Amino acid sequence: SACQPVNDVGKPCAGEPHARIEAAGAGNGASHATAPVPDPTRAVLAADFFHLDTVILKRLYVFFVLEVGTRTVHILGVTTHPTGARATQLARNLLTDLGARACGFRYLLRGRDSRYTQAFDAVLTADDIEILKSAPQTLPTQRGSYFTVRADCTDRLPIYNEQHARRILAEYAEHYNSGRPHRALDLRVPADDLDVIPFPA
Repeated sequence: SACQPVNDVGKPCAGEPHARIEAAGAGNGASHATAPVPDPTRAVLAADFFHLDTVILKRLYVFFVLEVGTRTVHILGVTTHPTGARATQLARNLLTDLGARACGFRYLLRGRDSRYTQAFDAVLTADDIEILKSAPQTLPTQRGSYFTVRADCTDRLPIYNEQHARRILAEYAEHYNSGRPHRALDLRVPADDLDVIPFPA
């Protein structure tokens, strides 16, 4: 038989043997397809900046991306100057973070802020990720993750500088993704395999 690996949104994806389109041999003339029913939210990323203030009232801007289907959060950068060039580099950082999984995403939802330049969009569209522009409040899961970070982490700790913010947020992201249950995921964590049904405790 001839098999072409694809991901949940139909894009060719190397190294993903679990989702395939198979054609039967010519002997019986029949064909069939075997693939999981896709969850459309798994193909969506959402990007945003939020800000926090240090103990000396210096404002820092944090760029994060949410994998909408799994609620996985990527903290990609902390800066005092969120320029268009900086945002473009953070888009490259996102693709590096995602690695081979990048081909599993079809859309990135972002705001209409001027920091998102054509160069930012080009980094993602070159990887076949379509840009969707929208107001931030139209994505409750994205805003919810932002407020969770503020309530659980940065509002509870004095932040001294950029380096301190990066370290604290990196530790929190690891906890958020691998140790914090989410009601939207039936009290599982983003790092859990959502295709595996856990045994009752």
